[in-house]
Amino acid sequence: MPLNTAIVGQSIPALEHQVDERWLMAYAASLNDLNPLYMDTKTNTVIGHPVFPVCVEWPVILNTRVLAGNQSLTAEESARGVHAAHDLHLHAPIKAGDTLSTSATMIGAQAIKPGAAYTMKLDTFNQDGVLVAETYQLGIYRGVEVVGESHFSQTPPCLPERTDPSQGKETKIHVPGSAAHTYTECAHIWNPIHTDRDVALKAGLPDIILHGTATLALAVTQIVNEYADGDPLRVKRLGGRFAAMVLMPSTITVASHREGNTVSYHVLTEDEQTAISSGFVVIS
Repeated sequence: MPLNTAIVGQSIPALEHQVDERWLMAYAASLNDLNPLYMDTKTNTVIGHPVFPVCVEWPVILNTRVLAGNQSLTAEESARGVHAAHDLHLHAPIKAGDTLSTSATMIGAQAIKPGAAYTMKLDTFNQDGVLVAETYQLGIYRGVEVVGESHFSQTPPCLPERTDPSQGKETKIHVPGSAAHTYTECAHIWNPIHTDRDVALKAGLPDIILHGTATLALAVTQIVNEYADGDPLRVKRLGGRFAAMVLMPSTITVASHREGNTVSYHVLTEDEQTAISSGFVVIS
């Protein structure tokens, strides 16, 4: 069955999450990022890693499956859905003790060569009504057709100008065999292809794979340390396109180059496949 563009303009009611020190620290620890701003409960109010918003967005994303345009998809077609690209705007820090409210709106659906593409906008507010994060997320159902006219209810923002990361620095990051299991539990993002080998193999994967957002977060940690003097509060926007799978254990390579306030990067797998392309981190 095709994806119906009737999903465009539909929203999912907001979900609330209580964010405590334990969750924020666990998320950072799953990335082996022991930055005191994420960990020191005596000196600081613990804050979230720049990629932490994906944790509160995940259950809202799952809820979008009930939207009227998505219901025509079979279970097999839904399983072909992939997280293709991410554009996260950070407006205020997430702090321990926050109550976060996250909602999702489908803002676009279109037919592309690989299949049916949709763009979702996620907004996260804190208990004071302050917008802390907004994400524009591209998803693709591979091999699925689209019914209805391709259109957008809102145009996603233009991406930052990027340079060639290969002209800059390279950093190797070891990804242990336990990485996906640890990230799953610490992020509260449960998808069996990342932890259940039987499910992964039945889905046609070579084995369990690391979450795309975990790969993204590992790259962002390196960029914060390299270009922002270890200060995650300087990160204002980040994103990239997800491509090749990261298997475990393995070593990934982050190539990065800064021009002005934008760090361009890509991530390569151990066999030099591109895991994240067109990456960017905007730093104040």
